[in-house]
Amino acid sequence: MPGPRTGGAVAGPVRSGTGAPAELFFEDLTPGLTFDLGLVRVDGDEMVAFARRFDPQWYHVDPERAAASHHGGLIASGFYTVSLFMRAYVDHVLARAAADASPGLEELRWLAPVRAGDRLAVRLDVMGSRPSTARPGLGTVSLTGTMFRLGPDGEPEQEVLRTRFRGWFALRPVDPGQE
Repeated sequence: MPGPRTGGAVAGPVRSGTGAPAELFFEDLTPGLTFDLGLVRVDGDEMVAFARRFDPQWYHVDPERAAASHHGGLIASGFYTVSLFMRAYVDHVLARAAADASPGLEELRWLAPVRAGDRLAVRLDVMGSRPSTARPGLGTVSLTGTMFRLGPDGEPEQEVLRTRFRGWFALRPVDPGQE
């Protein structure tokens, strides 16, 4: 990512969060904008492998005990679920955006259990934006991410995840001919 703008110019091309040329800048991320981040199907093997490595609580890794409990079967680690959200965010927004680091997470809520085979619709909403006072050349964007479990009819059945966070995004470079 290039350094801060000086005199309205940025040295070199601005890159996205994944290194591709950026096409979305701070100015494009206006409050009220919604991004459809697609659908995610929860892979049971991946879900359990994640839990075994990072969150080996019995209701994530022990099918028999989980089935005999009030959970009625294995449930995904919340951190696995938010990882699915993050992947969709990277694929659909950060891969195109002049993204810098995130200054923080304000809310992370797991609202309902997620299970193997669930189909989750993922959405990102831009809630607010302002030029950064801490990082010249960047703007701070307030975002809300949600995931909904889809029912058999493909319609949202239940919200399973909500997160509020902020991201830093580069200001659109000024064309030297327009200064």
